[in-house]
Amino acid sequence: MTTANAESTSAPATYSSVAWIGLGAIGTPMARTAAEAGFPVTAFDLNPAAREAVADVATPAASAREAAQGADVVVVMVATPAQLDSVLTGEGGIASVLTDATTLLIMSTVGPAAIEQTLTTLEGITAHVVDAPVSGGAARAATGDLLVMVGGADADVAAVRPLLDALAANAPVVGAKPGDGQRFKIVNQLLCGVHIAAAGEALALADSMGLDLKQVHEVLGTGAAASFMFGDRGQRMVDGAFDDVRSALTIFVKDMGLVAEAAAEVGQEVPLAASAQQIYQRGSELGWDRRDDSIVYEVLRGRTD
Repeated sequence: MTTANAESTSAPATYSSVAWIGLGAIGTPMARTAAEAGFPVTAFDLNPAAREAVADVATPAASAREAAQGADVVVVMVATPAQLDSVLTGEGGIASVLTDATTLLIMSTVGPAAIEQTLTTLEGITAHVVDAPVSGGAARAATGDLLVMVGGADADVAAVRPLLDALAANAPVVGAKPGDGQRFKIVNQLLCGVHIAAAGEALALADSMGLDLKQVHEVLGTGAAASFMFGDRGQRMVDGAFDDVRSALTIFVKDMGLVAEAAAEVGQEVPLAASAQQIYQRGSELGWDRRDDSIVYEVLRGRTD
């Protein structure tokens, strides 16, 4: 965690409770980071093993509603818009225990439409919603080094600022209303999704031409063609580490769908994103949703097992 983060978490005692709902690959290290920074975290996930994994630093809850009851801040870190809706209004949903004193901090990537639906759902319950999707992956989540793109009213953002600063190296306010953070994240995911697909395509071509993939990755990674995704995902492609899952393919199946929806809504052509989306979808159709997203390399090489 950076020095700035450590200084900004000097006020965790201002929260009587932080509810954390969603303990996936990134949600778990984020919840641990928050708890280790001194925030009183009560955590829930549908997976009992995930709840147990944070029991040494946080209080496990038997349900999302139990976690949210009486919490000052409720963090939601689930995977999809449907899961967000279920957390709020499904069986055992938390909407019934939220109050006008609760701040809902949505850190999932769910798209602006889901945030708009959330605001409608919570009308008359709480207007304090902060939209703050994250970028950076599990390793950076574990060290409080994420990028968080924050959308929300000034007072609501200020209420969660100590927590945001514990979780992120950079948490800029990118808009004054919930949904603005999602719009920024969609642009982020367009870039990431296209870069991963481009890395896979480049290395697939190199392999087809009989080049040494390790050398291609090493040499091109020092020049103008270098990018974070070529360095990171490209290394996994070279290593064939598709079952060492650091970011599952299903995330980009979902996120490139959100990119397509957002682009259609504003009438913006996104041909590179559309092409990348097809590659992720092909991987999904092969049954590779739970494998690492670097498996797009195998898709592009025409492999099916």
